Amino acid sequence: MYSSVKINNIMVKIIQNGNPVLREKTKNVPLGEIDSPKIKKIISNMKIALAREKDGVAIAAPQISESFSIFLVSDEIMKIADKDFKSTGKDLIFINPKITKLSREKTEVEEGCLSVRWKYGKVNRAVKASIRAYDETGKAFERGANGLLAQIFQHETEHLDGILFIDKAFDVKDMPPEEIVDIKG
Repeated sequence: MYSSVKINNIMVKIIQNGNPVLREKTKNVPLGEIDSPKIKKIISNMKIALAREKDGVAIAAPQISESFSIFLVSDEIMKIADKDFKSTGKDLIFINPKITKLSREKTEVEEGCLSVRWKYGKVNRAVKASIRAYDETGKAFERGANGLLAQIFQHETEHLDGILFIDKAFDVKDMPPEEIVDIKG
């Protein structure tokens, strides 16, 4: 139960709903290991997997069978989601992320998932979210977000707790791949 992505002869599998790893609560990355070859390889594989998905905006480590508290957001989506974002050309890495604040105001948003392929539904999400995490160098940071980026923070941190969007979605429907829009341009 996975889809495969191959870049530069590296095969990365995005596991699908039904794989038990997606339902596990992830382990935090020990701070002294953030810069380790093992964690660098996991992040590299996450980037590879996300890069090939035309509708992918973010990915969590469990989606590539790694039960660590890591997710990343596509640089391309950051440019769309945050008008003040200063692009570095690199995906944003969130290690050991914790949502620190959610707005009381919620909105109904369309959502899908690379690990629940071709299903989309509506989810009630907080309009604003703040998150605290470490970057790939081990530097702590905090970031606030609204709209799409707040939605991504909530979706991805739920992955790290073993929760899939379909657990709270309604009006779930199938959407074949040919109907998917390439949001990365």
